[in-house]
Amino acid sequence: MDKILIPPIKIQGIKTKLVPLIRNSVLMAGGRWIEPFMGSGVVGFNMDAQHALFCDTNPYLIEFYDRMKRGTITSSRVREFLEREGRLLETGGETYYYEVRDRFNARHDPLDFLFLNRSCFNGVIRFNRGYKFNVPYGHKPHRFSKAYITKIVNQVKNLEGLFSSRDWVFQCRPFEDTIAEADPDDFIYCDPPYIGRHVDYYDSWNELSEIRLHEALLASHARFMLSTWDHNQYRSNEYLRHIWFDCNKITADHFYHVGAKEKNRRPIVEALLINYSLPSARSGWIANDG
Repeated sequence: MDKILIPPIKIQGIKTKLVPLIRNSVLMAGGRWIEPFMGSGVVGFNMDAQHALFCDTNPYLIEFYDRMKRGTITSSRVREFLEREGRLLETGGETYYYEVRDRFNARHDPLDFLFLNRSCFNGVIRFNRGYKFNVPYGHKPHRFSKAYITKIVNQVKNLEGLFSSRDWVFQCRPFEDTIAEADPDDFIYCDPPYIGRHVDYYDSWNELSEIRLHEALLASHARFMLSTWDHNQYRSNEYLRHIWFDCNKITADHFYHVGAKEKNRRPIVEALLINYSLPSARSGWIANDG
């Protein structure tokens, strides 16, 4: 699979540009592909796994992809929905955006979730303490142009083919429960919130969460890979030494364009932490061991 499939839901910190590096560094052992932090799904959707378990604690994200898997959200339905809602946004602007936001917070329709994700400020997904979507309007009343709608529809259509031919399961659950289900021949890819950096996530994330994740992955006895940050021009990720010291590390320069503040859009060195050694043909990616 050379072409990278882009998912229809935008997520801060999406790994699209890192997919080739991740794909080249994964060593599958014949089991399932497991993601406890599905996020956008861009990594797993591009791994060509026949069997996969995609999980997240954000129920609205899981509901969207589960309905795609069940065939109740289709590319044709997405086009019809966005064309209608796009016209209403064009005439109603900010007022209509907040009407849809209130509607989503009351009914949790996954298509409303897609609409908000594509018309809110910077494509941020953020919820308040009451689990209400609270991202403000992106101030683009003409957001859903014909070309933009076609782009989103094609993203859905590309995934439809995969979903129909693969044994992929989508579940809303804590990462501990997902990892505990893994067998030794499964491969676990984790993309948790980046501790020590600005993140918008459905749940909070702190040092205790990072420790629990490390312990759960070690107890699984499966191969795993964890995406995190190594350093930027100002500071380094101290948790790599304190918590993830027993992993091999692969690094790559990366730039995140999506962020509510300009200071969060700077270059960063990305780290992939793995609990296995790569063959010599791939060992050039390794920055350091342990």
